[in-house]
Amino acid sequence: MQNKHPYELDFEQYVRNAEPSKKEKSYAWSTAIGLQQVDGLTPSKYLFDTARRSIDGEITIAEAKSLIDTYYESKTARTDDSEGRTEEADKVSARIAQILSEKSFNFSPSHLVAIHGRLFEGIFACAGKIRDYDIFKARMGLGRRFRHIRRGI
Repeated sequence: MQNKHPYELDFEQYVRNAEPSKKEKSYAWSTAIGLQQVDGLTPSKYLFDTARRSIDGEITIAEAKSLIDTYYESKTARTDDSEGRTEEADKVSARIAQILSEKSFNFSPSHLVAIHGRLFEGIFACAGKIRDYDIFKARMGLGRRFRHIRRGI
C-alpha cells in the first residue's frame, strides 16, 4: 500500500463516528478512491478536499463531480504525464462515488457497460463499449490470480 499523504481522509473515522448519511458518503468516496489506488493512480489533494466537503454535507456528490470537472477544465498546462493520471483518478473517483450513491445500481451486463461509459467518458475511446481485444494486466501479481479472465468490458 502506498504511503498516505497528510491531506488524505481518515474514512474509518467518518464510518465510526458519523451520522448515517455521512457514513454512506464516506463509504462511496473511500471505495472510489481505493479503486483508483489499486490501479496505481494517486488522487489529488483537491479531490480529497472536495470529497471531505461532500461527506460533511457542504456540497452534494453531483456538485463535487462538477467542481472536479471544472477544476481540470481550468488547468491549461500539465507538467508531466502523472498529472493526466491524477486527473483520471480524480474524475473517475467522483464518478464512482456518484454511481455508488445511486439507489438503482445493479449487476446486469447492460448496466455494467453503461457504468463503464459513465466512468471513462472523455478519458478512453472505448468507454461504454465491449472490447474485442485483450486488456490483460500482469502487474501487481494479478497475472497469476486472474489468468483465466482474458476479456473485459
